[in-house]
Amino acid sequence: MAGRGTPAIALLAKQRITHRTHLYDVPPDAANYGAVVAAALAVAPERVFKTLVTEVDGALTVAVVPVTGELDLKALAAAVGGKRAALADRAAAERTTGYVRGGISPLGQRKRLPTVIDESALAHPTVYVSAGRRGLQVELAPTDLVALTEARTAALTTG
Repeated sequence: MAGRGTPAIALLAKQRITHRTHLYDVPPDAANYGAVVAAALAVAPERVFKTLVTEVDGALTVAVVPVTGELDLKALAAAVGGKRAALADRAAAERTTGYVRGGISPLGQRKRLPTVIDESALAHPTVYVSAGRRGLQVELAPTDLVALTEARTAALTTG
């Protein structure tokens, strides 16, 4: 099975979570990357989610939002009881999660970070998130994603 070596896939297998992996080939510098990935996977773009590592009041926090929208930093801060949010430094995000930018998964991170998933995920039977490396997505039920990441859900996007 493709992607068997990623910590995200190992976690799903260990927890016996129903999932499917999907390979895709999209240049990392493609304009509107998320929409291009959705097209490559032949799925509605609102079902494909990106994982963003942020800082809320100085603490690293993960936001999982659809590729069709932009992260509302104020909404994220409010969702975790903070005042100010910003995107995290790339090196800090990679070091803390154990993944490289463009392949950061909300699952199987080196250090479990507080996670907030956009509530729109719950409207779909399955969603797609990074499986832990560029070119590999994992499809799973949003309720399983919430449970495995111990996430809260909130309205996190604009657009």
